[in-house]
Amino acid sequence: MTLSGIEAIIFDCDGVLVDSEVIHIAVERELLAEDGLRYSDEEYLTRFVGLSNPDFHRELRGDYLSRADREFPYDFEERLQSRLWPRVERELKAITGVSELVDAFSGSVAVASSSPPDRLSKKLTMTGLADLFAPHIYSAEQVDRGKPSPDLFLFAAAALGVSPGRCAVIEDSLHGITAAKRAGMRAIGFVGGAHADVGLRARLLHGGAQFVVSGHDEVQKLA
Repeated sequence: MTLSGIEAIIFDCDGVLVDSEVIHIAVERELLAEDGLRYSDEEYLTRFVGLSNPDFHRELRGDYLSRADREFPYDFEERLQSRLWPRVERELKAITGVSELVDAFSGSVAVASSSPPDRLSKKLTMTGLADLFAPHIYSAEQVDRGKPSPDLFLFAAAALGVSPGRCAVIEDSLHGITAAKRAGMRAIGFVGGAHADVGLRARLLHGGAQFVVSGHDEVQKLA
């Protein structure tokens, strides 16, 4: 696979641009375990990574009822954020090679993330990446359906003025890879985040990624 004919690269944020998934997953699983919900690495990464908050909460509602025999806690998000953001502010880093890839790529770039707009902007600003992508930074809250639906990627492509078939997407989640494929875009799996387990590469390929990279330098070589 090469990037021949590609006019735009659309990046997921968490786990692709910033190494935040490892923080999110650790805090989420800690909180859920306290409530009696425990998951294997593979199940957690497959089911939840890449979902918007409303879709994440929808999945959890069923698990609280079926696995913990209780209703989804009304204060779940408040408790989660109170634990999460102190760690994000201490630990968050950009993933190596982002600026080099953006500088080397001759086409357009955008971010399309499941994160809410304020948190997305904050993470990109904290890591010095916001100016690389502004104003093309898009959140799932701007469309009707989040990943694995194609809406967000199609929204980003339309904003860039690039046809979906001329776009490549870099994603670390099965939900994101599915969304890219449904949008008619080239799907590149990314396993360079600290959260990636040993089976993620195979799962992304099985889910439809045309190629899987472990770093942004490998994407440059595809050009």
